[in-house]
Amino acid sequence: MMEKMCRLIPGKAIFMLAVIPFLSGYGYKNSTPEEVIASVRAKLDKVNDYEASGKMKTNVIFIKAPIAKVKVYFKKPNKLRINNESGISFIPKGSVNINLSNIFLNGTASFDIIDVGNEAGTNLRIIKLLPKEENSDVVLSTLYIDEVQSLIKKAKTTTKDNGTYELEMTYGKYAEYGLADKVIFSFNTKDYKLPKGITFDYDDGTKKEQDPNKLKNKKGKVEIVYSGYSINKGVSDTVFR
Repeated sequence: MMEKMCRLIPGKAIFMLAVIPFLSGYGYKNSTPEEVIASVRAKLDKVNDYEASGKMKTNVIFIKAPIAKVKVYFKKPNKLRINNESGISFIPKGSVNINLSNIFLNGTASFDIIDVGNEAGTNLRIIKLLPKEENSDVVLSTLYIDEVQSLIKKAKTTTKDNGTYELEMTYGKYAEYGLADKVIFSFNTKDYKLPKGITFDYDDGTKKEQDPNKLKNKKGKVEIVYSGYSINKGVSDTVFR
């Protein structure tokens, strides 16, 4: 039966049928890094503002914080505010990068694009952004991009004054806007400064003054799981005051 079918199909057609699976699975690799970045930006640029609700879990060795309900507000070009129901948010200054569009705030002409290839195992495209401005606070941004969906799955940003921050994103129903359902924000606690008057809360229940040596080489994590977004409905500037 198979031999009969092959006799009915011209040789060129058989060749095309053979290569189509490879083309469909790997054709997007031909995209230049500039094209990949442009596609990601186009998705993020759909969002002018949003208000999001979610729950935030703080995992820092010297802080005991319960899971809290949060409201996250964003407005172009770079306004971001996180309101915690407890009134205190232990999030470093670099948390502004939770909004991915800030990575491209100054346009693609403001940084050099370096194509590193694909990550083993995940096949995510790795692209590094090197700012051209010498006085830029950002030294280097490394993006791990799902090319098919034009989504940043991971991002690592190294800064001059605020250490290195890492983001991991999980997407769902808001993927068309480049907005994640879950964000894990990681940072080195040695670069984190406690608010004035806050002391450490250790497992033995004692309070101690801030000791910088306790902060070295420790990882802190802030995890936000979003329950919903209100996108492009308008956000007042008073929210960010």
